[in-house]
Amino acid sequence: MIESFVEISFIIIITVLLSGLMRLLRQPLIIGYILAGIIVSSHGLNIVDKVDSLSTFASLGVALLLFMVGLNLNPQVIRNVGKGALILGLAQVVLTALISAGIALFLGFGMIPSLYIAVALTFSSTIIIMKLLSDKGDLDTLYGQISVGFLLVQDLVAIILLMLVPSVSQGGVSFGSYALNMIVIGLGLLVVLLLISLYILPHLGRVVARSQELLLLASLGWCFLAAVVFYSLGFSLEIGALVAGITLSTSPYKSEISSKLKPLRDFFLFLFFIMLGTQMTFTNISTHATSLIVFSLLVLLGKPIIIFIIMGMLHYTKRTSFLTGMISAQISEFSLILVALGVQLGQLSSEISSLVTLIGIISIAGSTYFILHAEKLYAIFSPLLSVFERSGKKIEDHGHMSDKPADIILFGYNRIGYDLLTAFRKLKKSAMVVDYNPDITTKLSKEGIHCKYGDASDIELLDCLQLGEVKMVVSTIPDVETNIILINKVRQANKNAIILVVSHQIEDAMKLYEIGATYVVMPHFLGGKHTATLIEEYGFDLQKFLKEKIVHVQHLRHRKALGHRHPIYER
Repeated sequence: MIESFVEISFIIIITVLLSGLMRLLRQPLIIGYILAGIIVSSHGLNIVDKVDSLSTFASLGVALLLFMVGLNLNPQVIRNVGKGALILGLAQVVLTALISAGIALFLGFGMIPSLYIAVALTFSSTIIIMKLLSDKGDLDTLYGQISVGFLLVQDLVAIILLMLVPSVSQGGVSFGSYALNMIVIGLGLLVVLLLISLYILPHLGRVVARSQELLLLASLGWCFLAAVVFYSLGFSLEIGALVAGITLSTSPYKSEISSKLKPLRDFFLFLFFIMLGTQMTFTNISTHATSLIVFSLLVLLGKPIIIFIIMGMLHYTKRTSFLTGMISAQISEFSLILVALGVQLGQLSSEISSLVTLIGIISIAGSTYFILHAEKLYAIFSPLLSVFERSGKKIEDHGHMSDKPADIILFGYNRIGYDLLTAFRKLKKSAMVVDYNPDITTKLSKEGIHCKYGDASDIELLDCLQLGEVKMVVSTIPDVETNIILINKVRQANKNAIILVVSHQIEDAMKLYEIGATYVVMPHFLGGKHTATLIEEYGFDLQKFLKEKIVHVQHLRHRKALGHRHPIYER
């Protein structure tokens, strides 16, 4: 027992060091986990062979991952995915799978390995994409919403496959009859769990939620109970954990459950990826070198091109298609879980598992740079992307536009933008809003406000805005690179325009002044200055502060009624 503890401690220390290196290289930590598994395997320090409990911990990690995926599969969210994301998700899955399977068969793989490889290359990583989109502040953008939509579709397809995969290994029973039997049993289980989630869990939740520790324990108990029930009826443990999460997806306590389970999930999940690394074999990997290169290129380049084609046919602009395509250029955690399941069922060799894992490492590393530098890559490849763009009206071409040039152009309709529009109206000057959130431009257009969907860093968009006629340009976008592009473009067309931009850093503010900004708004400094002014003016007069409070509360209530609870534009 003590020996196993010491060995796991060494594994964790090695993983920490490699994960720190990945952090310095701005790579997802999952790569460090897999590399740690390779180092502690029989190919390296040969530690993991002595730790039998590692596989159990790995299974716990996968179960918790899928349980939390289920927590976020709210039926309301699924209903709001949208037709475009649904078509994109399904078409991308089908086309990528067909192309991948064809290439695998051509390269000499058998039918079952080809199907596994095809499915593994089809899915993209929800965890990595959501993390990078969140870091960039692009979740509310059009391409961000599309990406979340088609990832949701992929997750649903992956769930179905995880349910059906065990049926392929059943001997003596036809696939059709077995699959039909499993579907009937699965539907029966879902009905029972649905009734429990509607009539029992809400009451139970109110009781256990009184104690945070009890809430965590009850959530884990429900997750593992569902997993065991599904497993005993012929399904995988993972699908049971996922369905358990779905039954709690409408719970008012799901955010608390998710936040408390996240550290636990991350700990056990990194042990799964370590275990995955330990199962990699390199003795015959040279024989698959051509396959590794071909499949890696298919994921890094082929999947984005498939996205470009589909989105072009759906009448999206080449820019939106490109940014969405860059998101998809890696394989998913589901891919690795599915391949590991294939090995466990005896349907795949460890060589195929190693091949897919190496593809995962290469594609995850490459796509991270694609996503982080997508804007720069678009600027380089934009002329070549016109072949994917269909002529005619684009989906992004929504908003209320006027033929007359606006006196003022406002980039980014967030909290600051709302108050600025009020000021523009008092000046009785025409104003146009440019925002990268399609929900905002749609809402503003219904209110009759001059607006356009777009990104302030998009040169093609700026060329269409008649900047030579504008008298004032205001940007509420704190991103310094975007503001530099905007200022340079405005100054090229109009040397006399007033340019107001936002910055959170003194160094960035000085740089913006140097290239031509008329005034740089620094919200933190303005907030401090406003507070100081209140103190100087009111002193210790409580009544004056209370009157200011009343005015402020009224303003906040008005803003809340309009839906301005959070910043809309966080680029």
